[in-house]
Amino acid sequence: MQNLLATEQQTFSDNALFLDAREEHIPRGVVTAHPVVIAKGKGAEVWDVEGNRYLDFVGGIGVLNVGHSHPAVIAAVTAQLHRVSHACFQVAAYPGYIELAKRLNHLVGAGEVFKSVFFTSGAEAVENAVKIARAYTNRPGVIAFDGAFHGRTLLGCTLTGMSQPYKQNFGPFPSDIFHVPFPNPLYGISEQDCLNALDTLFAVQILPERVAAIIIEPVQGDGGFLPAPPAFMQALRAITERHGIVLICDEVQTGFGRTGKMFGFQHTGIMPDLVTVAKSLGGGLPISGVVGKAAIMDAPLPGGLGGTYGGNALACAAALAVLELMEQGNLLARANQLGERLHARLRQLADKYACIGEVRGIGFMQAVEIMDFDTGKPDAALTQKILDCACQEGLLLIKCGLHRNTVRFLAPLVTNDSQLEEALHIFDIAMARATGRLG
Repeated sequence: MQNLLATEQQTFSDNALFLDAREEHIPRGVVTAHPVVIAKGKGAEVWDVEGNRYLDFVGGIGVLNVGHSHPAVIAAVTAQLHRVSHACFQVAAYPGYIELAKRLNHLVGAGEVFKSVFFTSGAEAVENAVKIARAYTNRPGVIAFDGAFHGRTLLGCTLTGMSQPYKQNFGPFPSDIFHVPFPNPLYGISEQDCLNALDTLFAVQILPERVAAIIIEPVQGDGGFLPAPPAFMQALRAITERHGIVLICDEVQTGFGRTGKMFGFQHTGIMPDLVTVAKSLGGGLPISGVVGKAAIMDAPLPGGLGGTYGGNALACAAALAVLELMEQGNLLARANQLGERLHARLRQLADKYACIGEVRGIGFMQAVEIMDFDTGKPDAALTQKILDCACQEGLLLIKCGLHRNTVRFLAPLVTNDSQLEEALHIFDIAMARATGRLG
């Protein structure tokens, strides 16, 4: 086959050329949402290899809260690259890893004694949080929620509360993993329903004294941008404290300003025992971690935690730059401002388009659920049509939800007012075209 990267002209020429090569060389199990090949990104905008501009309201699926190619991140990584790119923390320590742990312990612990360990992906963080909880409690059971997403590793997809596309025929799955419903008023699932299901689980399947951890997203991400009500989180905290169960908050998607606070759990009035972080921590570089109460974090014996690339020096440098931007800038305030405007405009569109069954979210983590107007059932086909129409107009969005009928908005927190207005205008056009109101 012809070398596509042989010349700059070939590299920056034709989406179809690359997509044909993608079809030939990459397995079908890796889905690409849009027929676009990105060559450049800056802030909330990307350009494909043909030079077409798009507003990126996916942000690497919540990875780019500080935007594409932020100068502070570039400068930090470049400086670190000139010092050391990788050493492996299990071989020799380096300052960035230690400083990042110190910063995160302060941010999450808020005065309590916390410790941190770093990995590469969100799934790794989740798996290690489970290991830590089991080591601390000497118990096997882990409880997750319907609609949860906790990664694509075998344990990650077992914890994930969706059968397709994540579980497929990948079993058998690890044992001692249990699921209960997550509050969803649109589908008639109340907080009390979920707490009752938890009581039933304790009575029928596993005693609470055999449960190591309950893991929950403060706002379900891939499950449909469903916020966990504060009262529900407080009830879970009380249950876990009563039974000696470790409460893990999965902040992989909600962390670092996405919800208008540094972490999603901060909206709920509780303090978790362990917090998993990833995605926007690295500003585009792969890094994840578990941040938790010191006594729990110290439970695994020496050598029980680690990973070759975990807390890579370049990724730590990027993460420290991201934290500096979050702490010194106005990004948290900006997330709330953008979120209020986005939510208000989406509510206006819900009045205009009957297929929008609900607008929901916290901060700049907003979504609309698309329903069939006649049946009231989830409409995945119309959702995909909306996404396709938006892409054709220059706006990148992706779907989520148990039924893949929810459009989620994950634009960078550096999105400016004109970009938000442009995106909403395009989304309006996409809705009109997908519903047949515009030819």
